[in-house]
Amino acid sequence: MDPLSTVRVDSWTWAVRLFKTRSLATAACRAGHVRVNGDRAKAAQSVKVGDEVRVRSAGFDTIVIVTRVVAKRVGAAVAVECYTDLTPPPPPREEVALLPIRDRGTGRPTKRERRELEELRGH
Repeated sequence: MDPLSTVRVDSWTWAVRLFKTRSLATAACRAGHVRVNGDRAKAAQSVKVGDEVRVRSAGFDTIVIVTRVVAKRVGAAVAVECYTDLTPPPPPREEVALLPIRDRGTGRPTKRERRELEELRGH
């Protein structure tokens, strides 16, 4: 087994530029925002070629399939070759704009406001 058949998930996500820093990648793993093959991944979990990695950021999932294992950070052109991007396109701007935004410091929503929010979200 060669030494680069597997690598830590936090190191790989940082190396292929899914995260800006290695510490952000580790924190995302710790918070449960990184999944490998559908399971929550700890920072030290290994990834290998063929694994599906999901990264949750800004409310959306980035879904990639590992095609090449790298341990050190690589350039943007090389990083794109290390995974296959299966991320669905972002929703249209109209749908994103429908989400209500509450003013900061207004406290918890009232029961009436909560029901209106749930109705708007379709629950």
